[in-house]
Amino acid sequence: MAKMGSRKHLKRYKSPAHWPIHPKEDKWTVKPSAGPHAIEESLPLLIVVRDILKVADNSREAKIIINNGDILVDGRARKDYKYPVGFMDVIELPKSEKVYRVLPDHKGRLILHPISEKNREFKLCRVTDKTIIKGGKTQLNLHDGRNCIVEKQYSTGDVVVVEIPEQKVTDHIKFESGTVGLIIGGKHIGELGKVKQINITQSSKPNTVEVETDEGIFLTLADYVFVLGKEEPVISLPGGK
Repeated sequence: MAKMGSRKHLKRYKSPAHWPIHPKEDKWTVKPSAGPHAIEESLPLLIVVRDILKVADNSREAKIIINNGDILVDGRARKDYKYPVGFMDVIELPKSEKVYRVLPDHKGRLILHPISEKNREFKLCRVTDKTIIKGGKTQLNLHDGRNCIVEKQYSTGDVVVVEIPEQKVTDHIKFESGTVGLIIGGKHIGELGKVKQINITQSSKPNTVEVETDEGIFLTLADYVFVLGKEEPVISLPGGK
């Protein structure tokens, strides 16, 4: 029985630090299913419903709400209470007409930022890899685990605008100097800045980016920069940024 429990649950003290649960309240918490986001970069849907949105008082109530299809992720009802929710996902509660986008705060915690009806129609996905397939088309591998087949050319690091739930790529933001980017890792996580320069290395060392904010210029890894627009972010951000 202990082995079965370990597959379905996770010891609280082993849960990621950004999860809004107390490690000493109970021995176990819900373990995310395998899905679009890694455990370190996601929240189980049950925790989102119970601990963040607080539309349920306990796990049982949260499971009922989720099983009824009352929670949409990227425009689709997700009935698995262990479903992993992560960066840039759009969470919708149709009954209360509330919509949120998952974003990081300055402490690296995932938060739910309220967004408008217009903002709920799309999400931003970064190209992590690409492959040329039969017919000369390109398959994009995106940060949230989805794959898209496109005819246009995109580069790794570019961000595509994806209609949801149709999953159709409608636009893209090129990863280049002059764009506005959100820092999603490192000590500057959650900060918004302008990409001043991208430093491409010719070795095994990672590429870096010089980012300018109101406080000055800092250097960070290219993988930590998620571009949001050419001059202004195309999505709303916490704090009115």
